[in-house]
Amino acid sequence: MTLAWRRPLLAAVLTLVAIGGVAAESADPDLIFRKSTTFKLLTPNDKLAVYGIDDPVVEGVACHYTAPEKGGLDGAFGLAEQTSDISLACRQYGPIKFKSKFEQGEVVFSERRSLIFKKMQIVRGCDVKRNILVYMTYSDKLIDGSPKNSTSTVPIEPWGGASEAPKCADYLR
Repeated sequence: MTLAWRRPLLAAVLTLVAIGGVAAESADPDLIFRKSTTFKLLTPNDKLAVYGIDDPVVEGVACHYTAPEKGGLDGAFGLAEQTSDISLACRQYGPIKFKSKFEQGEVVFSERRSLIFKKMQIVRGCDVKRNILVYMTYSDKLIDGSPKNSTSTVPIEPWGGASEAPKCADYLR
């Protein structure tokens, strides 16, 4: 007896699971703006989109990342696998306050870049020697990861007349 009937069933189940998990895994980022990069006559254009997020553990730090968004029919229906070319910039915009302790390489933000297999992540670390927060973005795939990444650093500075800045080393787990 052949088991060929299982493949379409498995594909359907994986598709339903994936559709349920398409939403961002963290709080939704703020869309700052989009810019078209290629023209497509009858379908959406390819775009670069700039998003902003706040670090959920470190108050006073915001990160902005630019991610390509594929257009065309696949992009219009949310079926396109997005590329891994994501740039990142993080800055201190107010007094730094740590809400809790964190681990080196802890995930700050994560979102899916394809239906099932690819995810973009922003992770945080602490350069203890220099008292600098280090943020890195990369994408991973279930089967084969991507070496494409981007790094941004935030020196922790005193803010608004404060004489001392907190030490990120004091908040590492």
